[in-house]
Amino acid sequence: MTLKRALVASNADVALEAEQELRARYDWVSVDEADIVVALGGDGFMLQTLHQMLEARRMVPVYGMNRGTVGFLMNDWSLDAIDARLARAKRFEVAPLRMEAVTIAGQRVVLPAINEVSLLRETRQTAKLEITVSNRVVLDELVCDGVLVATPAGSTAYNLSANGPILPLGSALHALTPISPFRPRRWRGAILPDSATVRIRVLEPVKRPVSAVADQREVRDVATVEVAIDRSATLCLMFDPEHALDDRITMEQFVV
Repeated sequence: MTLKRALVASNADVALEAEQELRARYDWVSVDEADIVVALGGDGFMLQTLHQMLEARRMVPVYGMNRGTVGFLMNDWSLDAIDARLARAKRFEVAPLRMEAVTIAGQRVVLPAINEVSLLRETRQTAKLEITVSNRVVLDELVCDGVLVATPAGSTAYNLSANGPILPLGSALHALTPISPFRPRRWRGAILPDSATVRIRVLEPVKRPVSAVADQREVRDVATVEVAIDRSATLCLMFDPEHALDDRITMEQFVV
């Protein structure tokens, strides 16, 4: 049985050109009818495609081809043998994070995050944060530019830039990583089981305002943020065996 394929592309010229070539060579269906979605673009477009699936509550496997900049979540671009590549592609399930933020004004905002949830200071004033893990206060006061909670899929993105650990896919772990910590100076973060719930309370939220970002979506002037895994919304990414995501994440640890 041939799986029905849908094709989506970013608005970059190189992605739109690739889309035209693929549409001329193969038959495609709409996303609503598809068994698999082929996405053309970079990592940002892949995240956008996955978020659209979460919003629609219709999750089908996504096979990306790099017609963007970074492409860590994408396979190599090729016009040839699409069905053969899809048939042998390795599948990885990714459970997103669920961020629940409450603003100073009392507004409650719930957003998913596939890579990370990050809290960032909004002004020149450092942020002061209290961090609780599974109902236990682990840091009374973290003075910093921010802090983030990253999934294994996102551990090589912003988390790695903030000197956080690289987490293997399937490790059932999350990274809790400070961003430019000032006090305590020696705290470099923690590795947590993905069953843990992280709650962050902003100390002095009016004087030292903080925003919360779930992947690319920002909530400003937050008072508290709670982050936990959402197992009700599992996503599936597909990779060529020679470019599987777990192998890419492993090899990132040896990049110098």
